[in-house]
Amino acid sequence: QVQLEESGGGSVQAGDSLRLSCVASGYRYNKYCLAWFRQAPGKEREGVAMIADYGSTTYAESVKGRFTISQDITNNTVYLQMNALKPEDTAMYYCAASKRYSLRPDEDTYWGQGTQVTVSS
Repeated sequence: QVQLEESGGGSVQAGDSLRLSCVASGYRYNKYCLAWFRQAPGKEREGVAMIADYGSTTYAESVKGRFTISQDITNNTVYLQMNALKPEDTAMYYCAASKRYSLRPDEDTYWGQGTQVTVSS
C-alpha cells in the first residue's frame, strides 16, 4: 500500500516562492511516477507536474517556467518548487503516485491528504 504525506503549504504573497515536499512509503520508486495535482474550490482536480522514475518530467502549461518537480530517490521524497506564485495558484495540492506517466489520474492512482497553498495579491 502506497502512502504519501505532503508538507510545505502555506499562505504567501503573489510573487513569492514555496516548496512542497511529499514523502512516499510502501512503494518501489521504479514502479511509480510521482506527481503533484491541485484542486481549487469549485474546480476539478488538475495535474500540475509529474516525474518518472527515470527522471523525465512533464508540467501543466499554466505552471511551466515557474514550477519545478524533483525527487530524492534515497529519501523517497518528491518536491515541487513553486516560484512567482500567482493568486490563481491557490488550491489544495495533492501528492500522487501512479504507474502511468500521465497527468490524468486513474483508479489506481494513490493520493496524499493534501496541503493548502494560498496566494494573495
